[in-house]
Amino acid sequence: MIEPERLTRALAKARSDLLAERNGQVHWTGELASSPLATATAVSALAVADRGRKLTASQSQDAADCQYGELIVRGLRWLVKTQNQDGGWGDTTDSLSNIATTYLACAAFRLNGVPGNDPGLLDRAWRYIGTRGGIAGLRRRYGRDKTFAAPILTNCALAGMTPWREVSSLPFELACLPPAWFRFLRLPVVSYAIPALVAIGQAKYFHQKPLNPLTRLLRGAAVRKSLELLEKMQPAGGGFLEATPLTSFVVMSLASVGFHEHAVVRRGLDFIVRSARPDGAWPIDTNLATWNTSLSINALAAGEDGLGDVDCLDWLLDCQHQQQHPYTSAAPGGWGWSDLSGAVPDADDTPGALLALDAYLSTDITEAQRAQIHAAAASGIDWLLDLQNRDGGWPTFCRGWGKLPFDRSGSDLTAHVLRAMRVWRERFSDREQSGDENHAVRLSRMRTATDLGIAYLVQSQRADGSWAPLWFGNQYFPEEENPIYGTAKVLIALGDNDLLETDAARRGLNWLIARRNPDGGWGGRPVIEKGRARWYSSVEETAVALEALAGARMPVSGVSATMLQTAVNQGLQWLAGAVERDAHRETSPIGFYFAKLWYHERLYPLIFTVSALGQAVGRLLPRSESKPTSVHH
Repeated sequence: MIEPERLTRALAKARSDLLAERNGQVHWTGELASSPLATATAVSALAVADRGRKLTASQSQDAADCQYGELIVRGLRWLVKTQNQDGGWGDTTDSLSNIATTYLACAAFRLNGVPGNDPGLLDRAWRYIGTRGGIAGLRRRYGRDKTFAAPILTNCALAGMTPWREVSSLPFELACLPPAWFRFLRLPVVSYAIPALVAIGQAKYFHQKPLNPLTRLLRGAAVRKSLELLEKMQPAGGGFLEATPLTSFVVMSLASVGFHEHAVVRRGLDFIVRSARPDGAWPIDTNLATWNTSLSINALAAGEDGLGDVDCLDWLLDCQHQQQHPYTSAAPGGWGWSDLSGAVPDADDTPGALLALDAYLSTDITEAQRAQIHAAAASGIDWLLDLQNRDGGWPTFCRGWGKLPFDRSGSDLTAHVLRAMRVWRERFSDREQSGDENHAVRLSRMRTATDLGIAYLVQSQRADGSWAPLWFGNQYFPEEENPIYGTAKVLIALGDNDLLETDAARRGLNWLIARRNPDGGWGGRPVIEKGRARWYSSVEETAVALEALAGARMPVSGVSATMLQTAVNQGLQWLAGAVERDAHRETSPIGFYFAKLWYHERLYPLIFTVSALGQAVGRLLPRSESKPTSVHH
């Protein structure tokens, strides 16, 4: 058994560290990993835009003579430093090499010239690409989804590395149709990639006209209207989804065909320039401020000290979208991952915010604030109810786009929504929504949606008892999935809905217990020692597994109480040890962004640790022993 004093001391330290991360702000901003992929695309976009402004597309120039020369040179130097030993690049500096990022890095150097101090850089990169199957290997990585394959090959074609015939002809003319039709058109890209559909489609059209005269005529007629649509979709900050790669693909594609002075390109370039970091790198996205803040509120609320003086309520309420979103046509009511203009409401950030709002109902707030919270929650719940797919699960952005990855229903999303549904169904039942005619209907819809969501989770459980999430992975696991994260999140939702005494929960609990590493934690990475692979656990995966297991109310039929208690105690020993040696700040690239683009976030290990330890202290220790000892730094 872990010593109670050690556990509470670890919680106090982790909590203090998390609170300090606000840096004088009312909310948490965090910091996404610097990304070789984002850096390569940004460098290419800047080079193509400047070349289109000054020269013809067939001419080359020295990077230092470019309008954005300083940014380009710094980015190239950063890429030189981050090339892996195998010759490739990964999505973060902690990531394994992959063919997509390596192709993009090669294109960035090809457009600007290889630094003279490392002439063998491209030779090593091309050898790596050859071992991964070249263009065929790139296409295998993404399958039917052209969301990333088409932009990558476009970037390569602009750099003269591949012929334009390798780039798919995306039907950008379809973007001119009403957005409500998109899910019926079987578009070759996911719902969030309409800007790429337009820009990449136009680049292909201009650089290699269709042979069919009717298609050529149709697409030519759609150029102006689709550009107008793109301009309406572009957020005020200039960055599509606040994402450097997507914005860069749009900028380089349009600039390459003569639209370098178009408003979309100018605003996109401004965004790219603002997003550059002092060391020369770019992140994949500006920040996850809303997501990090919601997670932090919920993690702190899980402990006995609660939220203390953390007052993010007004800020969080202001992050709720109040108008139809121009990007996905999403109705008002949802939350996105950031408070910035490029964020889009989705089915993970919305339940996170709803759970955080619920936490504030247990604090000393005014009756007016309570009414404001209930009104915001009603709007958020309605938004989620309208988003649910026919299969009972929840997708990320748009209902009914279930054909391609990252548009289908996800177990992690569905589990998160079900937790919010449970909390707010009870809140709404206890308090009549004054003046809300939809109150009774909403409660009925929530019960039905919950039943369908639970059925989806049961159906999506794998034969071994695990669940795979949509938005998180582990690069060392089969298919780069992360069943530890997915299974833990589903078990937390089943526990919140009093469903641990079910066959699905039992199988999930037994699977998660059995996946513990010899060091006492979960997940992580393998390291070869004396010819044998040994797993070194990660803070993020260990913490989320512990939150699920420590929250399981025993006994659960078919689950050994001894094995569960042993797993929890040894996991807590591992996590407390990580806090004691400050390893609870060490990040792992477990996050998937769009189209298998890896990231890590500085706050994830801190937030997950506070949540797991708070859950453990509240559930496992007698009340007199669960008061954290104050920690001073």
